[in-house]
Amino acid sequence: MKVVLPGGTGQVGTILDRALTAAGHEVTVVTRHPVRAHHIEWDGATPGRWAEAIDGCDAVINLAGRSVSCRYTAENLRAMMDSRVDSTRVVGEAIAAAARPPRVWLQMSTATVYAHRFDAAHDEATGVIGGSEAGVPDYWAYSVEIAKNWERAQAEAPTPATRKVALRSAMVMSPDRGGVFDVLSSLARLGLGGPVAGGAQYVSWIHDEDFVRAVEFLIARDDLDGPVNLAAPGPLPQRAFMRALRTAWRVPVGLPATRRMAELGAFALRSDTELLLKSRRVVPGRLHAAGFDFTHPEWDDAAASLVRRAREARATSGRTRERDRIG
Repeated sequence: MKVVLPGGTGQVGTILDRALTAAGHEVTVVTRHPVRAHHIEWDGATPGRWAEAIDGCDAVINLAGRSVSCRYTAENLRAMMDSRVDSTRVVGEAIAAAARPPRVWLQMSTATVYAHRFDAAHDEATGVIGGSEAGVPDYWAYSVEIAKNWERAQAEAPTPATRKVALRSAMVMSPDRGGVFDVLSSLARLGLGGPVAGGAQYVSWIHDEDFVRAVEFLIARDDLDGPVNLAAPGPLPQRAFMRALRTAWRVPVGLPATRRMAELGAFALRSDTELLLKSRRVVPGRLHAAGFDFTHPEWDDAAASLVRRAREARATSGRTRERDRIG
């Protein structure tokens, strides 16, 4: 299978590139900064020679968009919006112009599209789209608008020969350096992984192995289109989420943090408190209905799996550095 990954050099793209290549598929990554043989350059907004890779491929998985791991200033929020909408629009143009269009276009979206709530879980049929919740920062509504416009750009693309799926993804957990699991693990190992602002807000997540399996499942299932939640069926409150992560790392204590402390920490990390404080209680309704089985449905097991892989990766890296030092 020929797969094209626009924006495929970020955390999620690296996971998919690695897994799909290992499975024997031919992967082409479209990126602003090509560094490997299977990378092609683009600017994320205009047509170019990169579109030739789409003509004749089997699947496009568009992951492009400015990272959300930043301060949510007006400038950064606008960059998030523009990078997502522009890249989706131009990928749609490339598919529409292809003599042999791909049979499926998976478009990254986000579980952030759903409302901040504690009382019930969001699936695709009954979930409440956010943006009008009371008592939350005004700019949280802009994050929802980004998600809505992102999905709208795909839905409105004139690509009648190509099935379209919007991936409303929760946080993808992998042991790769720099990802969300790595950041949360660092806090936990430092004894800082306690409840934030009480810890009642829900965390939705998906193990990287299940993310890859779900993507492969959606590529294969010709009867699925439109929004699909990519989230494990076991979302849980942040205090329980971090407790399980501390257990996996064998860290007995996690200091709690107030909302103000979280704001200071997010500022120091050049991130934003929405990632910590918004309650994302999302479940995979359509995947379950279609018969998808999660390998890691519960966080305790998933955290243990990820910690084990992180330890193995660090041990391998340590042995490599020692060999290099001796050699």
